[in-house]
Amino acid sequence: MGDRTGVNTYGARLRRRVRRARVALRRTGVDYFRGGTSDRLALAGLLLTVPAIVCGTVLDPVWCSPVALVLPIVAGGLLLRPASLLALYAAAAGGLIVESAILGPYGEGPARVTPGTVLVVAACGLFGLLIAQFRARVGVPWRRGGTMLFDLRERLRVQSALPRLPRGWHREMALRPAGGQSFSGDFVVAARTHGGRTLEVVLTDVSGKGMDAASRSLLLSGAFGGLLGSLPPHGFLPAANGYLLRQNWDEGFATSVHLVLDLESGDYELFSAGHLPALQLHSGTGRWEEKDGDGPLLGVYDGAEFHPVKGTLHPGDVLMLFTDGLVEAADRDLAEGIDRLTGEADRCVPGGFEGVAWHLIEAVAKDVNDDRALLIISRPA
Repeated sequence: MGDRTGVNTYGARLRRRVRRARVALRRTGVDYFRGGTSDRLALAGLLLTVPAIVCGTVLDPVWCSPVALVLPIVAGGLLLRPASLLALYAAAAGGLIVESAILGPYGEGPARVTPGTVLVVAACGLFGLLIAQFRARVGVPWRRGGTMLFDLRERLRVQSALPRLPRGWHREMALRPAGGQSFSGDFVVAARTHGGRTLEVVLTDVSGKGMDAASRSLLLSGAFGGLLGSLPPHGFLPAANGYLLRQNWDEGFATSVHLVLDLESGDYELFSAGHLPALQLHSGTGRWEEKDGDGPLLGVYDGAEFHPVKGTLHPGDVLMLFTDGLVEAADRDLAEGIDRLTGEADRCVPGGFEGVAWHLIEAVAKDVNDDRALLIISRPA
């Protein structure tokens, strides 16, 4: 009975109410910034800032300039729907009228409402309205656009993650988009098939670079991820080629390389669709060999055939797959870029190839304004 009394004390009830209020406030905030609730709260807050700014301008126009009314207008352009934005603009226009009436004509002294003030406020309002109308036309929730792009980037990153390999194998991948952007025209999809015995990896380079190729890269990575493992290895690239042809894109071609690796024997097949050759380091000789499959670009013509090249990764061997941004540049040809890549990779042989993918991109193509991707699969001795 004493415990029950303690639970129902005024302090305990107050703590429960405060906790419920905090949870409700947190949920409201999350829903608000995800675009899942009304913008009335934001509109009310911004409408209250208008009279506050007007009062500040009337009391001290030197420190609180009439042009300060652009602040709620800019915030409204980012937070409000077009209909709510018009209500905020009406309040701001009313605030300018009040300021002009109280402060007097602009010719009587500084810090008055001048025609320039009206033009600046009107221009900010116009740009905010255009942005809000564009978001409404696209159909992206008014605060959800940036979050949606972040979600897309994270989904692409997760989908590009390489599966774990059994003991005796090492894999790593590094991707660097053009211009330091978050999205790239290069992507990787991978899966372990046949009960985990086989590793299938597809490295694709979509035409274009950076944000120009990002939308197509996102679409293709999802489609290729669904195809991988659902078809026999020889059927993947023909199916991917047919998918690109059905899109009817103006710039719809892509290069791709499909690796099918037996993790027990080390035997592999490499299918190529107009992609650069892979490079294999033979530990016995210490020399790099180019492994190039036979096949045209994806999305060029129907009925294309893709013939694999075969090989074996022995203990100590290394296989590198990469995109053209890593080895091609305006001031050097392809052969020179490949030689530079293999030269830097030779320096990594004594210490092993763990954690070197990003280092190789930095060493070979740090300042190249193109998407760069490098995939390394090694079989430590």
